[in-house]
Amino acid sequence: MVRLFRNILLLLVVVLCVAPTTSATDYDKRPRRKTQKQYTSPDEIKHNQDSISTCAAIDTAIMPKEIVEVKRANTLSEIDSALAMWRTTTTTEYYNRYFEEFVQAVERIDTTLKTSNMDSIYVERLNALMSPIPLEYNREVRTAIERYTATGFSRIMSYAYYYFPMIEEELILADMPIELRALAVVESGLNPTATSRMGAKGLWQFMPSTGKEYGLEINSLVDERCNPRLATRAACKYLKTMYNQYGDWTLAIASYNCGPGNVNKAIVRAGGSPRDYDGSFWDVYSGLPRETRSYVPLFMGATYAFAYHEAHGIKYPTPPMPLAVDTIMITRPLHLEQVSSTIDVSLELLQMLNPEYRLSIIPATTKAYPLTLPMECITEFVEMQDSIFAKDSLYLGDYIIHANIEKKRNEAPPATYHVVKKGDTLGAIARKYGRSIKQLMNWNGIKNANSLRIGQRLRVSPQ
Repeated sequence: MVRLFRNILLLLVVVLCVAPTTSATDYDKRPRRKTQKQYTSPDEIKHNQDSISTCAAIDTAIMPKEIVEVKRANTLSEIDSALAMWRTTTTTEYYNRYFEEFVQAVERIDTTLKTSNMDSIYVERLNALMSPIPLEYNREVRTAIERYTATGFSRIMSYAYYYFPMIEEELILADMPIELRALAVVESGLNPTATSRMGAKGLWQFMPSTGKEYGLEINSLVDERCNPRLATRAACKYLKTMYNQYGDWTLAIASYNCGPGNVNKAIVRAGGSPRDYDGSFWDVYSGLPRETRSYVPLFMGATYAFAYHEAHGIKYPTPPMPLAVDTIMITRPLHLEQVSSTIDVSLELLQMLNPEYRLSIIPATTKAYPLTLPMECITEFVEMQDSIFAKDSLYLGDYIIHANIEKKRNEAPPATYHVVKKGDTLGAIARKYGRSIKQLMNWNGIKNANSLRIGQRLRVSPQ
């Protein structure tokens, strides 16, 4: 009886853990359908991991060795998904541990100080950050702290889960303090397509001339100021040059806002010499442009807010893009819709992950360009790339001819108007043309960003 029961249980385990698995051959025979991927939240990932671990434990405990051995190996797609799950989980856990350190610091400070005086509390919390960039405290810094700990900034700061690991990696490679990551919050609100009134653009707000000076490609189809990694590398080069000039990070940060010329003038006004000055931002504060006087305090406020947001009752929501991504180098012209119409990833997400392509076109005629994809889509892209590239005549049109794409890349101005199609959103249109939602609303007299009409003609450039 025991033996019979064991055999029945064994059969159930085989059905539950092995039977649902589809072979690679069967997968290829299934009809493909276009769906939008739903990215898993960290809590769901943990639940799935627990379920997988439980099933694996049952396999090991009661399945005969010969049955375990016949289970097929994981497919490449499954490996991609597992890697994406691991990357998402480790990123989330890393920041959760980081934030927990400062939750404990708050508890320790509150217990020690036993005061409701926020100035004293802010001072102690800033000291606990132990930053290589001196974090001073005064009225301007307090104003900046209160700004970034307001509830409205939680959505902006949530993008740090996606952008900060990449920014930190570049800062570490450049041997620079990772606290400089907060500058991207001040510059662009972590929006890689943010555009200023003066024409500065991207995560790090480079002007066109400065961007080109630091090796960023800028033309009608590509604006690498909007490529988060490339723009971060350029920002690192600039900041490191300024630090080598002044020997002080607060002055280097100030120069990022107003340029070294204005910083040098402020040093001279303070009675120093730019060649051998050993002071800081606060020593030349009164001689700097008004905007720069608030710029360094804003950096300090953003640094504080990222670490201590939970002490202010704020939770950062999950950003709208997957935390686990990878890149594939593209060597022939490609429209992002060729990808979104073939594999399970939406055009809007592709535009979000690849903001440097102004018209959603990768103009890979003379050199390779990166395409960023959710990590779990990498194998699917490789398997389907012949079908993807076969759609070039459908989506690229005139751009398919090498001479035309070169001409359009170097000479043609960007489109002036966009006709709203079904499924269009103002955010997606803004990203497509490298604009901000606010700009499109101003140029078109739009009061409500959700009130677009199919067939509506939108102006997407100031001219």
